[in-house]
Amino acid sequence: MDNPSRPKAPTLKDLAREAGVSLTSASYAINGTGSVGPKTRAHVLEVAKRIGFRLNLTARTMKSGRSGMLALVIPDLGNPFFAALVQAVFREARSAGYHIYMTNTEGSEELEADALAMAVGLRVDGLIWFSIRDKDTSGGILSNTPTILLDRTVPGYDTVSIDYYDAGRRAADHLLAHGHRRVGIVSGPMDIVSMRDRCAGFRDRLIETGELVFEVENSFSLDLEPGAKAAVLERRATAIFAGADIIGIGIMRHAQVNGIDVPRALSVVGFDDIDLASLVSPALTTVEIPIEEIAARSVALLLERISGQRGELSVEKLPARVVERESVSEPG
Repeated sequence: MDNPSRPKAPTLKDLAREAGVSLTSASYAINGTGSVGPKTRAHVLEVAKRIGFRLNLTARTMKSGRSGMLALVIPDLGNPFFAALVQAVFREARSAGYHIYMTNTEGSEELEADALAMAVGLRVDGLIWFSIRDKDTSGGILSNTPTILLDRTVPGYDTVSIDYYDAGRRAADHLLAHGHRRVGIVSGPMDIVSMRDRCAGFRDRLIETGELVFEVENSFSLDLEPGAKAAVLERRATAIFAGADIIGIGIMRHAQVNGIDVPRALSVVGFDDIDLASLVSPALTTVEIPIEEIAARSVALLLERISGQRGELSVEKLPARVVERESVSEPG
C-alpha cells in the first residue's frame, strides 16, 4: 500500500514541463541519446537535479538495453595526474547523464584484467581505459564493449592522447631559448611508448644545437633511483628534462638538499602539469597535458561509439604546451 504522506517522485513528464522542453527532448537529455544539443542537455540535467528527478536505471536498462553507466579503469590513483584525470572524466560523464564505475588497478596487470572483467560483467555501456602499459590485458573480453584507450598504443582501440613527440620538442625549445646547451634527461619507465616519444622529441630537438650529456631512467616517484641521483650531483648538465612532474619535483628536492640552487645552478622542466607543480618552490616549469580536453574528447568519442555514430577506429592526438614558471633560468 502506498504511503500517502510520502511525496510523489517527479516523473519524466514533470521534468519536461519544468525544463520547458518536449517529453522526447527530456528523455534524450536524461538518457544521453538522440540529437539534443549540449546546452539543452545541461539545462535539463540541472532542472532534474533541482526538482529531485531520479532516473530508474533498471527500467532504462530493460527498455533500451543500456545501463547508463560507464567504467573508468586507471593504473595509479595515488599519482596526482590520475586523480585529476578521474575528476575530469567524472564531470564530463555526469554532464552527459552517466554514472561512473571506477577502478584503480595499482599498477597490477592481474588487477587490471579483473577490473576489465568486472566492467563487462556489470554491463556498462562503455569503458575508458588508461592501461598500465602498451599491452592489451583484456583477453578479448572487450569485443562487445565500446572502449576508449587513453595515452597508450594498443592496436584495435580508439585512442585519445597528446602528440608526445611534439611536446618533447617544445620542452627542448624552451631550454634552448634560455641558453642551455648541456642538458640531461631523467625519464620515466621507457617501456611506455608515450615516454619514449616525449624523450625522443626532446632528444632530437636538443641535439640540433646542444648536447645530451646523460639519459637515465626512473620510476614514477619523488624518490630518485641511484642513477638519477648521481646524474644530478655530477653537475655536468645545466638543465634536466624530467619525463614526469613527479620525477622533476624529486630532482629539484634532491638538488636543493645537496646545495644545488634551482634554477640558478640547475634548471628543471617537468611533464604533465599536476597541481603540485605550481605549489612547490620554485614552481615547476612543465609541459601541460590538457586533462580537461582529454576527458572531454574521450567521453564524447565513447558516447559516439555507444550510439553507433562512428565507423573506423580513430587515434586523436591533442597539442600540448609549455607552462613557464620558476624552475628555468639562463645558465649561471
